[in-house]
Amino acid sequence: MHNPRKKSGVASSLVCLNWEEGMAKLELDSMNVVQYDVLKEIGNIGAGNATTALATMLQVKVDMKVPKVALLDFQELPEILGGAENIIAGILLTLSGNIDGMMMFVLERNAAHSMVNMLMGQDMPLDAEFSEMEASALQEIGNIITGAYLSSLSNLTQMSINASVPYIAIDMAGAILSVPAIEFGKIGDKALLIQTEFGEKDTQVNGFFILIPTLDSYNAILSSLGL
Repeated sequence: MHNPRKKSGVASSLVCLNWEEGMAKLELDSMNVVQYDVLKEIGNIGAGNATTALATMLQVKVDMKVPKVALLDFQELPEILGGAENIIAGILLTLSGNIDGMMMFVLERNAAHSMVNMLMGQDMPLDAEFSEMEASALQEIGNIITGAYLSSLSNLTQMSINASVPYIAIDMAGAILSVPAIEFGKIGDKALLIQTEFGEKDTQVNGFFILIPTLDSYNAILSSLGL
């Protein structure tokens, strides 16, 4: 459970952003520039904190390129992840508390192998099947990264966020994405996608954070920042 007590300096600076129209209820298809920029900044900060946590876990220097953040229709996600039949590793968590929804951390299979190799100090072929131990290691990587991201979001918004035990799936992108699609399709069809490239030296991997709050949770996040 992430339950912060005081606002960070970044949160305070975001609160200072003025929106002349006041705290109107958010409609994702008609989001204004300030709202969209704040969501992007939340994505940037969360990805940065997740990368720091990963570096601590791996005990290596991890560099991260500036994340690409976009609010997308859910149906666009499979193509972004290489196509519906592309094999990916997905770590899924359901969120509750002040924010309801789901979060995913996604890696392409080769990238997932690279991450596990770094953690376990091995040289597993990138096209090999994951053993039970390797899948467990990948799940722990996902747990640390998503936990750091959610802690950042919680500190920024002063909202309490509860996360379920992470569930790992290694399957086609379309199959993995069908889980949140079924669960939240009736609530909304938008997802906040944060794509970042990180790694050490010559080993760079693409990772995707996918935040899928309910529409009320989007409103709560922005309202907590004074928008």
